[in-house]
Amino acid sequence: MRLYSYFRSSAAYRVRLALALKKLDAEILPVHLLRGGGEQLGPVYRKLNPLALVPTLETEAGALTQSLAIIEFLEETHPEPALLPRDPVERARVRAFALAIACDIHPLNNLRVLNRLRADFNAGQIAIEAWYCHWISLGLAALEAMVADRAAAKGLCFGEQPGLADICLVPQMANARRYDCDLSAMPKLLAIDAALTKRPEFRAAAPEAQPDYEPPAQ
Repeated sequence: MRLYSYFRSSAAYRVRLALALKKLDAEILPVHLLRGGGEQLGPVYRKLNPLALVPTLETEAGALTQSLAIIEFLEETHPEPALLPRDPVERARVRAFALAIACDIHPLNNLRVLNRLRADFNAGQIAIEAWYCHWISLGLAALEAMVADRAAAKGLCFGEQPGLADICLVPQMANARRYDCDLSAMPKLLAIDAALTKRPEFRAAAPEAQPDYEPPAQ
């Protein structure tokens, strides 16, 4: 398998985490989302992924897009260790948590949305950061309420081992920190994130461990 990734992309980060937790190897092929106006917008990559987004996972069966669809594919083709609980109600709760991030929080903070705010609405950096942190804070406050105290005490969103919810949470927390969002009202999420990021699989999938990593500008 080959994963087209960008070190800072939270969607690609999710897939890297799923691969790491399932101990699956995939060649990382960086796609720089800023260089040259965005390598994802070029004709070669668009042919592979018409959405012009990362990640894309190339498999023997062809290219797969959308991080949660890719993770579901990995779950169905490599079911152990499971990323979703067996119980249907618990599966729905984990999916709801993951989708709250992937569908409600992340899209409003996506690079192309921020670029549109700058280009078409004359938003400056202060306004962009306020926009970013508003939607992250609103979404994470809801997720804080969805996590049980007993799960947070284990350093997990749900269950007894890292799963889909954790895979989605950690990249979103990294995004929040990158924009200096105030996370003091989310103690359970902070505790879970701190515990998860100490695990070797999460360290291996982190942005700073990627071949295309670029340190923040000073």
